[in-house]
Order: sequence, then C-alpha cells, then structure tokens
Amino acid sequence: MDTPFRYYMQVRYGECDAQKVVFNARYGDYIDLAATEFLHHICEQDQLPGGGFDYQVVKLTIEWKAPARYRDQLEITVKPGHIGNTSFTLDMDITNARTGQFLAKGEMIGVTVHPETVEKMPIPELMRQALEQGGRGEFIDHAGMHTTSEVASSVEA
Repeated sequence: MDTPFRYYMQVRYGECDAQKVVFNARYGDYIDLAATEFLHHICEQDQLPGGGFDYQVVKLTIEWKAPARYRDQLEITVKPGHIGNTSFTLDMDITNARTGQFLAKGEMIGVTVHPETVEKMPIPELMRQALEQGGRGEFIDHAGMHTTSEVASSVEA
C-alpha cells in the first residue's frame, strides 16, 4: 500500500490572524504535531531499549501555497525520507481535507538524542525499521472526519 501515513486536524480560532487565515508560523506547529503523532504511532516508545527515543529538530522548511482558515479540516501526510545513522527526514504535505486543495509542504530533519542526557545517539534499530515501514495506509484523526463505521466499512471492502 503506497498511501502515506495521514494526520487529520481542524484549524482552531486562535491559530488565525487578523487576515482570518492561519498565521504563517502555525504551519511549523502543524508539522511538529504531525511528526510527533506519526513517530508515536509507528513505534511505542516503551518498546525501545535504553530509555526510549527522542529527537531534536535541526531543520524545518515550509513552502506555503494557499491559506487555511478557521474550522478547515486539514490532512497532513507524513513520509519518511532519508534515514541516516543519527538523523532522519520527514516530508509532509498539508491539504484541505474536504476540498483537496494543496496548502503547504514541509521538510523536518530530526537528530536522535537520548531522552535523558539529550546527547546525540544512533537511531534505535526498532525505530529505524518503523521509519522504513512509514506507517503506510494508517492515520490519526483529531478532526473527527472519519467515524468508526466509515473506517470499518473501508476495511471490509
């Protein structure tokens, strides 16, 4: 299945600016939120040896194309890119989930650090495998777009 992992969310009032669109810096928040949900979803942290997994963002780029507005439901796809020894890249596309309009894309590069010492460390093998699999076809829906019956129907089909 080639469908990437998807994270669904809804734009909240406080994320919009005086122009009544999502404030530009919020797209970084959205990318961070999608990355956090993705990484937690693909690999349970308590399964990892040596205290788990954590990372620090060392690069974040956003290319904005169109505005999102209050109460828009967004789909953020997350695709692992380069997976190195201590770093990994996540590529993301943000679209309006209802209209399909492309809004922005982002790239986040993270460096793996030990959760307690915050020292750089190699990506744990279990996390590396999870990143390589990439959660394809899976999603988290914080926008309330997909009901349990819709998901069950699509699985049965």
